Order: sequence, then structure tokens, then C-alpha cells
Amino acid sequence: MTVQQNTASQNPVPQAIDQIWFTRCPVPTATGLAYKLGWLTEEFARDNIQINTLQEAPKALSRHHYDHDLNSLIREGGNLLALAAKAQGAPTKLIGLTWIDEWQAILVRPDSGITQPDHLKGLRLALPEFIDHPIPSHVRGSSIARGMSLQGYKGALKIAGLTLDDVKLVEVASGRGNRNGLGELWAGLDALVAGDVDAVYVKGASAVDAAKRVGAVVGIDLDSYPDLSTRVNNGTPRPITVHQDLLDNHFDLVVRFLYQTLRAADWAKNNLKGVRDILESETRSGEEGVATAYGDDFHLQLAPDLSQERIELFRQQKNFMLVHGLLDKDFDLDSWVDDRPLREAEQLLHKYQAVA
Repeated sequence: MTVQQNTASQNPVPQAIDQIWFTRCPVPTATGLAYKLGWLTEEFARDNIQINTLQEAPKALSRHHYDHDLNSLIREGGNLLALAAKAQGAPTKLIGLTWIDEWQAILVRPDSGITQPDHLKGLRLALPEFIDHPIPSHVRGSSIARGMSLQGYKGALKIAGLTLDDVKLVEVASGRGNRNGLGELWAGLDALVAGDVDAVYVKGASAVDAAKRVGAVVGIDLDSYPDLSTRVNNGTPRPITVHQDLLDNHFDLVVRFLYQTLRAADWAKNNLKGVRDILESETRSGEEGVATAYGDDFHLQLAPDLSQERIELFRQQKNFMLVHGLLDKDFDLDSWVDDRPLREAEQLLHKYQAVA
């Protein structure tokens, strides 16, 4: 590994670090698996470097999930916040993208008769209200439920050749997640049950449990349509970003982090039950919710990559956010990408697989 070639010219004497933070959302990720399996901890323990999730950090550090203003942070999470932070000047680089279908669906009442995208024309769709975030400069990306719902409807309508102009968006209360479950994120289900709206966008294992609780049913299963562009949303593609300082001064640590992520993705391919067991705690959902949300094949494609296809799907999300006022300003996506650490991590994986 040519670490010195990548870092020496930028900072000849990097300051030693003893802590790496990483942050992720409660969804299936190879990073989460590597952490739960103990591999990330073991990887850095030999250098006396601790690695912990930002969720385990002192409360004062939690805001960095939004602003990425923490030098030793590697962030894997929804793209709404990552893109918003970059547009607002966060010194980050994009080092990986994953794509995991997470049961994106339009829920309806059982007697609605809504079974395909063209049925949405003229109907009332729940749009979670805008949430002010305590960090004023990063408020645009913080209304996650609103951004996800808007993009979800747009994708569903696109299938039928319709646009947002063909429906009525009705603002509803925006639920907030908690440590006991994320079902509150889909507070629009209350409006659906009350008859105030005709459909609600949801995604993920927590939404499976929430839908079952209120008796809502799937009207449109977005995952059943082959065009990936109709499923672009907050978690698809899901970015891995790193603070520029960590990349510049500790390139080797970033490579090793990604190596363990790739190693966990490889392990997952032959351990579906083990992955599901871990996901029940990761997603704060039950066995049925995990099985319904992610199906039987998700564990085969957990590895991050920077393929042109994923970058273009990610560009689609950036453009959506810009058009709908979710970004402060546009920026050059291609110059944000740095594929060096992922390429070196892939080489490490192949090297160790060859001698195993």
C-alpha cells in the first residue's frame, strides 16, 4: 500500500489520532456488520485507536451527523444530509456508494382500490411538514421524512408518466424517530387512517411494523418495478463520506476501514441468517419486519462501489434536491468523488482472499 505517496506531499507529519468516529443509519450496511462482528474494533486496536459510532458519542458530537464537521469522522448514512452538508461547504469526499432496496412503498387503506401508479392521479398524498433543525446552517437536509416522501411520490408517478402536478400534496405532522423504533417517522399513517389523505410513502423495516399496526396495505410496491431511477431516494444510493483531513493525513486508516467493510460484505453473502439477526437490532425492528423489508437477496450486494451507474443515480438525487429547494447551492459531484481508498481496499481484500 503506497500510503506515503498519497499523504506525504500534503502533510509530511500527520498528527496521530486515537479515535475514529463513524456514523450510520439503522439500515443494513456492511459497515454495521463489520462493527457488530468486532472486525473494525480489532483492526484499529493494534494501533491503540478506538472506533465508535457517533450514536455512542457524547451528545455534543451528535450534530456532526448533519454537518460532518469532525475530522476523524467517516459517515455512512442517508444522502439527504450528506448532499446538503457538501453543498453548505463541508470538507468531505465521497468514497463509496451502496444500493440496498428497503421496501419502498405507497401505503393505502385496504378498501381504496389503489393498486398501480396511475391510480394516484388527482389523489391526496401525505407530505410531512418541514422540520426546523437546531443547526440553522444545515436546515435544508434535516426534514428527512419530507424529502423522502416527495422523492418517493415522484418516482411512483414517473412510472405512470405523471408528475407531482397531477396530485395534491397535503401537509401532515412529521413524526420523529426514537430509540425504541422508527415507526414515528411515518406519522402520515395517522392521517391515512383518519381519511385525511389517500396515500403515504414509507420505506424500511420500521415502516413494515408501522403499517401492520394501523392496518394499512401496500398499494404500490416501488421495489417491484425494474427501473432503478424510480427508486432513487434518501437511502438509494447511500453514500460513504469522509472528512478531507482524515483522508489527507490518515489515508491508510480510511483504506483499512473500507477493507473491513468489504470483508463484511463478502462474509454476508454466505450468512443470511447471521445478517438478519444483526439487522433486527440495527433496524430496531422484528424478524418479520426485516424479512419483509429486505427479502432474501439483499445480503449479496452490501459492498460499496463507485460504478458509473451508481454515480449517475446519485446525481439524480442531487438534482432533485436542488430543484426542490433542499440544497443551498449546486456543486460539482464528479470532483467530490475520490475512488483511491476504495480501490486500495479492494486490492487488500483480493490479496488476503488469495492467501486464505
